[in-house]
Amino acid sequence: MKRMAFMLIIIGFFLYNVTSIDSSAQEDRQLEEEIIYNIVVDRFNNGDFERNEQVRIDDPYAYHGGDLQGIINRLDDIQELGVTTISLSPIMENALDGYHGYWIEDFYSVEEQFGEMEDFHELIDEAHKRDMKVVMEFVTNYVGSSHSIVDDPEREDWIQEGNDVTADWADNVAVLNQDNPEVEAFLMDVARFWMEETDIDGFELHAVDQSSFSFLESFTAQIKEIDENFYLLGDILDTDQASEQLKEITEIDMIENQDLFESMTEVFAEEGNPVSAIYETWEESGSYSDLLYVDSKDTKRFSQMFAENGRNDLTTWSLALTYMYTTPGVPVIFQGSEMPMYGTDTAEVQQLVQFNAGSDELNEFHSRISSLRTQFPALKYGDFEQVGTSGAMSVFKRTYEDEEIYIAINNDTVLQAVSVSDIESGTRLRGHLGDNIVLEEDNGEHKIGLDRETAEVFVVETDTGLNWMFIGFIGVVFLLFIGGVIYLTRKQKRSE
Repeated sequence: MKRMAFMLIIIGFFLYNVTSIDSSAQEDRQLEEEIIYNIVVDRFNNGDFERNEQVRIDDPYAYHGGDLQGIINRLDDIQELGVTTISLSPIMENALDGYHGYWIEDFYSVEEQFGEMEDFHELIDEAHKRDMKVVMEFVTNYVGSSHSIVDDPEREDWIQEGNDVTADWADNVAVLNQDNPEVEAFLMDVARFWMEETDIDGFELHAVDQSSFSFLESFTAQIKEIDENFYLLGDILDTDQASEQLKEITEIDMIENQDLFESMTEVFAEEGNPVSAIYETWEESGSYSDLLYVDSKDTKRFSQMFAENGRNDLTTWSLALTYMYTTPGVPVIFQGSEMPMYGTDTAEVQQLVQFNAGSDELNEFHSRISSLRTQFPALKYGDFEQVGTSGAMSVFKRTYEDEEIYIAINNDTVLQAVSVSDIESGTRLRGHLGDNIVLEEDNGEHKIGLDRETAEVFVVETDTGLNWMFIGFIGVVFLLFIGGVIYLTRKQKRSE
């Protein structure tokens, strides 16, 4: 009994320390380690049917019933995808039918269609229990046309004349004069309110390409002074041409990469397009780390794009996700991509998520590729280079400290192979998606071959040759099985 008690104490001590280490690691997680899931609150999931006063499902420009409780109810499903951060569309109080969150009437209140401040607290708490962070989209450029400051004669210089925004929600907004110190002070007060009132982990700043750069420089610096670990992400409304300048002069951590979005969707929407084209776009952009996405609330659904070319859901998403999860940047998944969902215009793209139409195989791939990203630091921090191409297939290499990872993506219509010569002799490549093994050839190269429309993530490991102990064990088991069958057969014959 004493020995058993001692062992239990040792095991308990070990588990306590492992838990402590994991908890510390979770708190120290950096933005580069995140996998973000974008949610349009009203179009995600209805969890509280008593909040349906403005709901008109048949109207694509009205509320459809999604709320904070609906997100809480689905946190486990989101977590199973490997998601580490959820990013919410604006939740501040809006004018009638402002389901998207851009017609703000009160920056200090939660839109009643979504819930109360207590619901937001609960969402953040439940997300944190699952080691997920919460980011909220923060609108700094606009207010709803019905906001009290718009017609306030004492705040006439808070509003800019004219409105060049072409989005379908733009007719009901007024543009804030961000170069007015009073406007900046007001928006900074709003930011402090949400940071102090809640345990939110970051803001996604809406339409940074439309903002005053001097305002963003000052605004983001003040937020980082409050909390240097607070995430600041940049949303692009029209163009990301000034993204590098914004990252140089402001404290914004990452911005949506529109060029890579266009390149990835174009390449993977149709078989036979060379993956190397995405790498060329990445090189030309000069941006090492950005927000990577192929789906958003403002574009045709990625599944719609490739379905129009007759491509398979699981096949195409596997290729796109492999690229997004293994190359520099942070992957961003738009709600419903895991189903997957389709759509061309706003009415179709921004539907409530069709949870009963989910694909188990696609969900499993999300989980596998996210696990790889979590397991291998090189996929988050490593140097990145293309080491070979063949047809529409590319092989990339990521190196971080002593870790080397090779990513092979074949978007071709036929099997392709790429020989890699810079891998240390005496090693082999072990695949973690399809369990492929690549051995060293006589000339010292490793020839990576992939079937059409497949991808693999290889880790370099020492080639120990055949595992004779394991093979011997299997052989013994097989012989015992055969012996058992012969014995039972003879015994049965004797009994006859």
